[in-house]
Amino acid sequence: MDRLKGKTAVITGGTTGIGLATAKLFINEGARVIVTGRTSATIKAAQAELGDNAIVIHSEATSLSDMDALAEKVKETFGKLDVLFVNAGYARFVPFETVNEEVYDEMLNLNAKGPYFIVQKLVPLMPEGSSVVFTTSIANVKGMPNTSAYGAGKAALRSLTRSLAAELLPRGIRVNAVSPGPIESPILLKMGMPKEAAGQVSLQMKESVPMKRIGQPEEIAKAVAFLAIDATYTTGAELPVDGGWSQL
Repeated sequence: MDRLKGKTAVITGGTTGIGLATAKLFINEGARVIVTGRTSATIKAAQAELGDNAIVIHSEATSLSDMDALAEKVKETFGKLDVLFVNAGYARFVPFETVNEEVYDEMLNLNAKGPYFIVQKLVPLMPEGSSVVFTTSIANVKGMPNTSAYGAGKAALRSLTRSLAAELLPRGIRVNAVSPGPIESPILLKMGMPKEAAGQVSLQMKESVPMKRIGQPEEIAKAVAFLAIDATYTTGAELPVDGGWSQL
């Protein structure tokens, strides 16, 4: 229960799904956590669910001014940061022929530019022995229809994992990534996909996974905790948690 006692963490995109499950795990293990979200309803719900050991705040994952405010909040509240879990992100499923500049910029800003600068803003608060974990995706290694811009953003994030791992190594900061497959979460509905269509997409993905099931957010959270805390001889790596989809 106290494995993370005295540790501090920031989880971006932590009010639902993978981020929320990871925040719960960290808090149960004794950490103090700052979680970011975009909507007042999910921020309020997450704060109630996580309790006093969490601070849930509004912060846009692509806003550099919001990142500056978050860094100041971490400095004032914690003084230092042990774990940064850069999880905020989502996909737009759009056929290549109809991707416009707005969609392309949205996917690259959210999944590559935002993660780049949030690390830049927070790394001055991270001591030797701290770590960064990114959320990538199987879309960065598998060719999947209708995900060209999203996959490009996640592939850039995979590359960033390696580059930052090398650059931050002299400071004793490890950088790794967790790569989820299909996970039970409200993300498709949050993107505006009708419930029936979201169910059909989930069924199709389930059939594509060798283990023939959708993963649970708690399974990703355990992998994040491993990379963030236990994998002390690992940096620059990407850990697939996808039911074997990217490997078999």
